[in-house]
Amino acid sequence: MTAKRDFYHPYQPYDIQHDFMNALFACIDQGQIGIFESPTGTGKSLSLICGSLAWLKENQEKVFEHDDESDTTSEPDWIREQAAKERHKVTTLRKIELETRLAGIRREEFRQNERHRTGEPRSKRVRPNDSISASGEDAEAQFVLDDYNSDEDGGTSLNRKADDNGGFSSKSMALMDRLGMISKPSVRSEEMQTEHDVKIFYSSRTHSQLTQFTDEVRRVKLPTLNSMSSADESRPGEVEIEQQIKHLALGSRKNLCINKDVSKLPSALAINERCLELQKPGTPNDHKCSYLPSKENESLVRSFRDHTLAKIRDIEDLADLGKDLGICPYYASRATINVSEIITLPYPLLLQRSAREALDISLKNQIVIIDEAHNLMDAISNMHSITITSHQLKRCKGNIVVYLQKFRNKLKGKNRIYVMQVVRLIDSLIACLESIATKGTAQEGPVKIGELMAGKGVDQINIYKLMHYLKESKLARKVEGYVTYKEEQDAQRNVALESSMPVLTHIQSFFGTLTNPTAEGRFFYSIHEKTVQLRYMVLDPKHHFKEIVEEARAVVLAGGTMSPMEDYIQHLFPYVASASIRTLSCGHVIPNENLIALPMAKGPNGIDFNFTYECRNLTELIDELGECLLELSQIIPDGLVVFFPSYAYMQNVVSRWEASGTQTRTVLELLSAQKPVHRELQDTSGGDDILREYSKNIDAGKGGLLLSVVGGKMSEGINFADKLGRSIIVVGLPFPNIRSTEWKAKLDYIENHAVAEGRSRGDGKSLARDFYENACMRSVNQSIGRAIRHRKDYASIILLDRRYATSRISDKLPGWIKKNLEKSHKTFGEQLEGLKAFYQVERNVML
Repeated sequence: MTAKRDFYHPYQPYDIQHDFMNALFACIDQGQIGIFESPTGTGKSLSLICGSLAWLKENQEKVFEHDDESDTTSEPDWIREQAAKERHKVTTLRKIELETRLAGIRREEFRQNERHRTGEPRSKRVRPNDSISASGEDAEAQFVLDDYNSDEDGGTSLNRKADDNGGFSSKSMALMDRLGMISKPSVRSEEMQTEHDVKIFYSSRTHSQLTQFTDEVRRVKLPTLNSMSSADESRPGEVEIEQQIKHLALGSRKNLCINKDVSKLPSALAINERCLELQKPGTPNDHKCSYLPSKENESLVRSFRDHTLAKIRDIEDLADLGKDLGICPYYASRATINVSEIITLPYPLLLQRSAREALDISLKNQIVIIDEAHNLMDAISNMHSITITSHQLKRCKGNIVVYLQKFRNKLKGKNRIYVMQVVRLIDSLIACLESIATKGTAQEGPVKIGELMAGKGVDQINIYKLMHYLKESKLARKVEGYVTYKEEQDAQRNVALESSMPVLTHIQSFFGTLTNPTAEGRFFYSIHEKTVQLRYMVLDPKHHFKEIVEEARAVVLAGGTMSPMEDYIQHLFPYVASASIRTLSCGHVIPNENLIALPMAKGPNGIDFNFTYECRNLTELIDELGECLLELSQIIPDGLVVFFPSYAYMQNVVSRWEASGTQTRTVLELLSAQKPVHRELQDTSGGDDILREYSKNIDAGKGGLLLSVVGGKMSEGINFADKLGRSIIVVGLPFPNIRSTEWKAKLDYIENHAVAEGRSRGDGKSLARDFYENACMRSVNQSIGRAIRHRKDYASIILLDRRYATSRISDKLPGWIKKNLEKSHKTFGEQLEGLKAFYQVERNVML
């Protein structure tokens, strides 16, 4: 029997955690694509950390062996062996010296914290005044366009020194400016340089998820370096040295800016723009940000790097560290990337090539782990899709007019030509949207690119050259900067604050979609409250993810509810051989008897639970649903969470319950008498208050009935552990609106793409149907995954719709739920008796 590998797990792992870590290790070792599902509450984060870290550490040890094997010199074996030993000795001593230095930093920080705890104030670094002021012609000069003399797409085309602050693709400017990830030259000395060892890049959707992951990294302890100390025979009996995982959290300026005059600004956009202003060439030194890394403060950058590596720190910790050291953590963190082992970063910074280039990140031969990946395809599509409105277009043109009124006479040659091309293209888009608004057409529909570019003279515009000009000239930043400056001078409100990004930068990003292949995306219009929106939507996310897959050593998609997995294989990795894709769906850590899953096809009166779009608003069906919940709420203790397919349908149901019932009380009143009823609102601002009241009633012994929506806040990231979720009920199947223009386009694309690859039309329709059903079931699985959060938890999962009893739908449930799903077609009464017995047993067990 093969001995179990040491995964550095801080606890005794469950069997399913061992299975997960071994599968992850093999996936990385063999350079595969991994799709891993492990229910929340089963230690997924620790499994990801320990499985990948174990491979990383083994790989680091193997580097020496590979180096020896690759030595093809004609030297005698004993010389090569001696050279190998010397290399190993030198590298080991470097590790020991690094760990010793980091240990010293940890001890000093501990002493400082102890002094602070006992009342001794921390010493503060005094920095120069960071405020800036500029006025008059000197201030306005920064907004003048440099002369543009070339249409060549390579090389420098401006009469100025190349500036790396904004030389990115059209799409990147909108994202990068908003997120604060535009690259700036950072200080790097030879001491900071290191070989690009394999690293683990971990990405998740939200800042809170990354913070939780960082907390889990802190739990993992590596073995000491005592066994390696013998490499230096002159230092016998050396004390054991603790190894620290080299972790780095990457974030935006909004998270990391420590300049008080900048960080206090009201939006990420304003913070980014002010930061860039402080670094413009020609800005007097007394006006520049004094925290920016430079040749003069290289020692601070190195100190920041060492302090970052000395402890596991999250984004907030890095910001505090920057304040303590007096160095910008946003830019100083660049020096830490190469020497890190685990790097955490949000989706946009990993999935956008321009963001990776700005951070100087190469994924070549790296390990990429994407957590909470159940909506990865949607995230990629949304990240590369963009929406503009007629209002934004008109405001954009107005800003350019304001700019031209001031600088028209200073525009020469190509600058004048290209600025006028921008105006003509904007006019063409405005005319197209106004035509849609006046025709009285449907509320939404497709738009052909020819309609968008039908304006006068637009057919003469080379969009590729125009995009190159916009990138090189930074016209958007010049125009927006001047408009903001002028309004501030006039004491008017900053127009740019109405939007999340500069409007011309946003429109420029949309221009970039006009060059995209039609196979990848489509244009659509929609009318909302007399405002026409124009949207470019990516239909095929694989093109935007393929580069990561081809560069990385291994790519792992992980989540609590990744089923059904076929979508990722067919629509994200269709070009990857099946032998190179590894899937794993873990069971749960709970005993089988702690979960019961029931597909309910009929209600108390024998009425079919047929919540299809055509039938779900029938009054007799809604009344039957009310009676069903009344019966269930009498049996199910504590908290009961009900998920509806949409807010609109939940409102229809509640309205019916408020108007029907017995002669003395409505259905809603009867339900409230059993358990206090709480309802999730579409406005997410009050979600915390609703949860707090729901929890309060359960803690008081009153129980609670929470009406929620699949895909709403309660279905994403909220854990209904123990009494908060003794049952999760799903009403119907939350299929997307198949009549919507965008969903029609998605399904048509899948069908036609299959035909183009040589499959039959029938196969294409089947693939499209599977994709549609899988989108629905991913949402269902995410909602029912809110139950069962730890080994001793118990709950029931009740699926109210006759379609859940069919294999086509039930096969798309996660494995740990499928194995507990009742297969027999029992009556409502029989299922009710089964529930009674289940809760009676579980209550006795918990006593």
